[in-house]
Amino acid sequence: MKRSLLCLTLLLAATAHAKLPAPPPPTEEAKAKAAEAAAKTAWAAKVDGYKLCASMDKAAANYFKTAAATGKSVPPATANAPACTDPGPFAYVAPKPVEAAGAHSPPETAKSPPSTNTPAAVTTPAKK
Repeated sequence: MKRSLLCLTLLLAATAHAKLPAPPPPTEEAKAKAAEAAAKTAWAAKVDGYKLCASMDKAAANYFKTAAATGKSVPPATANAPACTDPGPFAYVAPKPVEAAGAHSPPETAKSPPSTNTPAAVTTPAKK
């Protein structure tokens, strides 16, 4: 009884899984939202790095202050560490589509053909 119930359950699960439709392809709006989400995630990572750097500077300053107050000898701080830089507020500028970016032919109408009847040997003489 248990075996037949298990087989029936597996059979139903396999047929239900086989009939699931494929997800639709992403639209331009979905791609734009995904790009903005990726930019926001990268900005959040920069903010987290800034906060970590600031807290490490604060902890080091506290260590040097308390060590000097207790009379311990402390080696000087290394000066090769970069300063903490605040990434600022989040700002996302959506990239222009290729058609709007002017990547295709120029908007003005051509007044003459791009080529001439002059042979290439005349315009670029051979090197000797």
